[in-house]
Order: sequence, then structure tokens, then C-alpha cells
Amino acid sequence: MSETTADTLPNSLPRPEGELQALQRAWEPPKGWRRLSAVNNSQIGVYYLATALLFFVLAGILALIMRAQLALPDGTLVDANRYNQLFTMHGSVMMFLFAVPVVEAVAVWLLPNMLGARDLPFPRLSAYAFWAYAIGGLAFFITIFFGASPDGGWFMYPPLTSKEFSPGIGADWWLLGIGFIEISAIAGAIELIIGILFTRAPGMRLMQMPIFAWAVLVAALMIIFAFPALIAGTVLLELERAFDWPFFIPARGGDPLLWQHLFWFFGHPEVYIIFLPAAGMVTMMVPVMARTSLVGYRAIVWALVGVGVISFALWMHHMFTAGLGPLALYVTSIASFAVAIPSGVQVFSWIATFWKGRVQSNGPSLFLLGFHFIFVLGGLTGVMLAVVPFDWQAHDSYFVVAHLHYVLIGGLVFPLFAGIYYWAPIYNGHRLSERVARWSFWLMFGGFNLAFFPQHIAGLAGMPRRVYTYADGLGWTLWNLLSTAGAYVFAAGVLCCLVDLVRTLRRGEREHGNPWNADSLEWLPQGDYGVRSIPQIAARSPLWKQPALVEEVQAGRHWLPNTVFGGRETLVTSPVDARIRHMLRLPGDGWPPFIAAAGTAGFFLLLTVSWIIPALVSAVISLAAMVFWLWGSDRPPQQATAEIGEGVSVPTLATGRASHSWWATLILLAVDATVFASFGFAHIHVSMALDVCPPPGASLPVGRMWPAGLLLAASALMVWAQRSLGRKPQARLRLIVALAMCAAIGAIGLDLGMHLQEGLSPRADAWSATVAALVSWQCFHALVLLVMGSYVLARSWAGWLRPDARATLDNTALMFHGTVAQAIVGMALVRWLPSWMGG
Repeated sequence: MSETTADTLPNSLPRPEGELQALQRAWEPPKGWRRLSAVNNSQIGVYYLATALLFFVLAGILALIMRAQLALPDGTLVDANRYNQLFTMHGSVMMFLFAVPVVEAVAVWLLPNMLGARDLPFPRLSAYAFWAYAIGGLAFFITIFFGASPDGGWFMYPPLTSKEFSPGIGADWWLLGIGFIEISAIAGAIELIIGILFTRAPGMRLMQMPIFAWAVLVAALMIIFAFPALIAGTVLLELERAFDWPFFIPARGGDPLLWQHLFWFFGHPEVYIIFLPAAGMVTMMVPVMARTSLVGYRAIVWALVGVGVISFALWMHHMFTAGLGPLALYVTSIASFAVAIPSGVQVFSWIATFWKGRVQSNGPSLFLLGFHFIFVLGGLTGVMLAVVPFDWQAHDSYFVVAHLHYVLIGGLVFPLFAGIYYWAPIYNGHRLSERVARWSFWLMFGGFNLAFFPQHIAGLAGMPRRVYTYADGLGWTLWNLLSTAGAYVFAAGVLCCLVDLVRTLRRGEREHGNPWNADSLEWLPQGDYGVRSIPQIAARSPLWKQPALVEEVQAGRHWLPNTVFGGRETLVTSPVDARIRHMLRLPGDGWPPFIAAAGTAGFFLLLTVSWIIPALVSAVISLAAMVFWLWGSDRPPQQATAEIGEGVSVPTLATGRASHSWWATLILLAVDATVFASFGFAHIHVSMALDVCPPPGASLPVGRMWPAGLLLAASALMVWAQRSLGRKPQARLRLIVALAMCAAIGAIGLDLGMHLQEGLSPRADAWSATVAALVSWQCFHALVLLVMGSYVLARSWAGWLRPDARATLDNTALMFHGTVAQAIVGMALVRWLPSWMGG
């Protein structure tokens, strides 16, 4: 069968006694130092959350040092250079190592249980993403102890961060360190998208998903299209610093504004990538705390989608004073106002739900109410800054600092702490102290407003941001003293909560029950294997609408109450209406994700200090670990179908578009195409600033597009290889794949050779540098195709490439097609843009 559903319980008979023990054996977590090899979301999610909270504390300590420096005029606690490092590290750690990772961490930990799945579909990818983030993030942070931290601000604007003005290694730590941490975030986003769309409990249609799942889905899709722009920007700036390719140097045709465009195309959506999952957490908690159903479910879903779409039109909101044309200012200002509408829909839904029900007086409710006050105030100042004349006055002042913290702390930290109090019992069955919760809330709420509200006034009084000291008599002293006092009060509130959290989590495990009488599936009894049986869902609030669900799931009366093959398994359902498609076998714990992540981190970090050979060795180790973990992931099943309920059997493997890995590869191609589009934007941006294109002294192979024919041949050959898979022997298939590799790599090599023959010199001017960046990107893809094609050949020689185990070939073919499309578009752009511009 391909899809199934059930109107009655799939298992009406009592379950065999050994089923539960078999599940426990299959999902038993590793002990001792082998915990580093865990891949299950219940372990990785906890590691993720703990690491993100660690970075929150570390960045907070940096902020307290800065506030101590600014408490009084002419402070001498730190000098200007050290303050700039503290300022840069505080912003970078909060934005890149705390804010985005913590919402992904909550999603990794909660979503499988919330969706009724046993785990996310790519557990090793989750483990890899976490360890790359943790290892790289800690290595990046400790640079503060050696005076090697970046000092150009968390936004790293050139020319301040160019080699001329930042000759040290700090900027390189930021560019290479943050760059690969973004890769970790993208890996996590792919995992979450596939998990939400394909591993929901049977019957959980899209419009029955928990709002948190909707929020994470929208945010993850935003990551796919926003973060690649920052990756492209960091690559360009590092190429400028390392090889003198002048992308941002005006004297050679570059433009510092190019960095701002790329950075803020990532940076402003990032604010909503942080806020939307936090808002989803709020939407999950508000109905439970109000003891009533949510008001406006569909309105909130469309509001989440609306925020996600509109946010991509807002990047120039941060560039109102950069000298852009009036049309850009007007359009961005309108979009800045427009995004307040879907955000307001969510706020009014929460208020209406609270109004409709009876609000409980407890820790989660206090933090939710505090979130409403702070976030709404931050939203109002955001609307003020959307007015261009006002922004011209307040830009680069402490008014913007206050607005940023009201939005981010109000929009993320208060919902996160509400979530800590709300979901902590899932970990070991114990609630945090309500008495400590009240102390923590009032210290955080009062301290926060004392710290940041005066900064609005200081900013309007003329205090610029990013200054390490100020003179007496400017009228800023009182506001800075209050702000510093408030920061320390806020920190005391955070400390109260975290100490109580550690104390509570160290207590012995017990059944968590459902202490809040919540309505969502994560409150079902859980083990390391997730739920005892995967539930059949018939309502949006299953624990409220299906009162017998807890007992039925625990008795194994729903889907997949056993382990069919003795390992870890879950169900794959259709994306829209969640009909069962097939059973998915999941990998167990192992060392390859950890080793691959350590190798990836080593490659980027060693490149930073110019240890080229060790960096290449790390890259090889990482690649080998990835190949090792992939080698066993696409093998034919022991049997074609598996019984998941009495008399109900489903396939044990899917191929082509029915495979979740095919869709994951397609999403990866979207990431890849967005990086390429960012490089293309850089080329167009630089070209449009020229009086003559190409600039004097530069030339290109105009009209010579014949390498495109070889590229199309490579794509056609891969289609032929896919159709030849069922024929034996596979010698012809291997020949076709080898020819496709030669055609694609040869075409890209010929294109590079034609440019070199014309005298391409990336150091000469920014236009030539952007051409070289586009060509280099395709050369990188040639290397990727070489590795992937060789892997397909190895699978074929080993006898593991079969019609019922063909994901390796299908996914490699997708990468071939994506590379061919990019290369042809890149060739056309470079060769034909001058004629399109009338040059």
C-alpha cells in the first residue's frame, strides 16, 4: 500500500509483553563518554539547549562588563580596543550562537514528540549540526581571552573590516567561524522542514498541526533563503582579505554598500526567524494557561506566513541613511509598516484567548504577560523607525539599541523562559519552583525595563551607539547609570531561574503526567523511543478532544507499537493530509556525525590561522566520516512491507519523489541556488556602478557559450543513468555516470580556461573579482560532482545500487541538474550582461 488511514484503532487486541522491551532496547541511549555519539533528538535537543543557554550567559557577562564601563562618564574599566571586541563578541554570540540556535534547539527537542513521531528523519544530520555549532562556537568565543576577537561590530561593515583597517586575525575568525555556524543552522533547518512535512502523526493534517510546528516550518524556510546571502557575503569579504579581490574597495570599483545589502538580506529576516518560533511557543502556552481553545488558529497560521514573506522586503530598513534612492526608501518604509499587521494579528489573538479564558497565576503566565508588554513596546518603536525622517534622526543612536533589545529580549528571551517553566517537566517529571519563578520574573521584568527604557531617552538626547565612553555634562549620565543598574538586576533574575533549573533537572526521573492539562502530543507519556505507539489524530487539540488517547497510546493500540526490524523506526506521512506512506528505518547512535562535525570545525578554524595542510586533513576526515555514515543509509530492506497495525502493512522503502531524502536534496539545491544568486547580485551591483562594462583592461569570452552544450549533455546523461538502473550488469550505468562527470567537470574547466585565456585578473578590479567568484563557485561544484559521482560508482561496484535502493543515484542526479542550471545561468550573466546594459 502507498497511503493509508484508519477510522478505528489499528490495534484492538492486547499487545505482546515483549514489544515495549524491544522498543526500549532499540532506543536505549549511550552511557558515559559514549553520550557524544548520541543522535536521538531527546539527547541532542538537551545538548543543544544547554549549549545555547551557555552562550546566552557568556554573552550576558560581556554585556555586564560593557554596562559597567558605561555606568559613569570617562570610564576606564576597559580601553577602546577591548570594548570594541566585547561589543562585537556580545552581538555576534547573542545573534549567531544563542538566538537562532536556541529556537532550533527547542524544535529539535520538542517537535518529534509534538508531532507524534519517534525522531526527526535525519538524526545524524541533527547531531552533526549540533556538534559543528558547539565545537566551532566555543572555539570562536575563547578568542576573547587572547585578544584575537573581531572588533568591527557584529555586522562587520567594510571598509572597517577590510585588511587595511583590520589587519589582525579577528575579522577572519568572525568570517570563517560564523560562516560555518550558518551552515550548521541550514543543516538543522533542512532536518526540521522534512520532519514537519513528512513525519507527522497519521491524521494530523496541515491545518491541525500545532502552531509551534507552523512557526518552525516558516522560520526554517526563511533560513533556507536568508542565510545563504550571509554565507556569500562572508566568502566575498574573506576572499578580499585573503587574496585582495576588491569586492568592497571603492578605489578599484568595489562598493561597501554591497556588503550591507547581502548582510541585511540575511539580517532583517533573521529577526523574524528568531521571533516566529518564539511566537509559536507563546501560542502553544497561552490557551493552556487560559484553559480555553486558541482564538484565530487559521489567522495566526496566515500571519506567520505573512511575516515570513514580508520580512524579505525589509532588508533596506537598516539602510535608510546609506544614500539609497527615494523609491527604495518608500518601498521599504511601506513594508516596514506592513509587517506590523500580521504581527498584530498574533498579539490580538493572544489577548483574545486570555480574555476568553481564566488565566492561571504561575511562572509561565507571568513570563507570557511580560512578553506581551515588552514586545508590543518594541514593536511600536519599530514602527517609529519605519518613518524615514525619524530614522534619520535616531539612526546609530541608543534609541536603536533600546528598540533592538525590546524586540529581541521581549520577543525571544521572555517566551523562552516561559517555555522553560512550561516544558521542564517533560525532561524528568519535575516542575520548577513557583516561588523562584516569581522572583525570577520580577527581577527580569523590572531589571530589563530599567536597563533599556532609559536608553530611548539617552538616544534621543544624542548618545550614539558603539561608543566606549563619554564626557561628563552631556546629560547622559543618569540614563546610563540606571541602565547599568537595570542590567545587573536583570542578570540576577536570569541567575535565579537557571540555578533553579539546574537544581530541578538533577532530581530523579518520574512520570511527568500532564501538569498543565495541556492539549498537545508532547504531553503524552514518553520514553527514549518517544510514544509507545504513534497516535492516529482526529482533532487539533488531541488531548482535549480525544480523552482516551493517553490510555490507548500507552496500551500500544495505535500505529507501530513495536520495532519491525529490531532497530529505530518511525512513519512517513503525506505532507498535506498526513496519510501513512511508508515506514522509515532510522539510524542508531554512532561516532561519524561527531567526527564529521569536528573535522568541519577544524577545517574552517585552521584555515583562519593559515594552517593549510592540517585544515585539508580535517576536511578529508570530515568527508570520510560523512561517506561512512551515508554508506549504510540506502540499502534495500529485509522485506518489502512491514505490519504497523493489525492487518495493515506499508512499504519499508520509498524512492524518487516519494523519498524524504529526495526532498531534502531539493531544499539543499535551493540553498545552493540562493548562494549563487547572491554572487550574481554582487556581479550585477558592481557592473551597474561602472561607466563602461567591462571596465578598461578587462575582457571576457563574449558569446562563447558552447560549454553549455557539454553541461546539458551531462544532465541528459544522468537522466539516462537513472533509467538504466534496472538493467544488469551495471557496467553501462557506470560508464554513463563517468561520462556525465567528465562532461560537467570538463565544461566548467573549459569555462575557467576561456576566462584565463582572456586575462581574467581578480585583483585588478571588483568587476573581474565578481566574475572570478562566479567561476570559482562553479569550480567548487565540479569538485562536489566529482565526489558524488565517485560515490555513485562505488555504490554500484559494491552492489548496493538497485532499483529498490536508488536514493544515491537520484539525489546525485538532482545535484547534477542544479549545477548545470547554475553554470549556464552564470555563463549567460557574465557574457551577456554588458550588452543588456547597452555596453
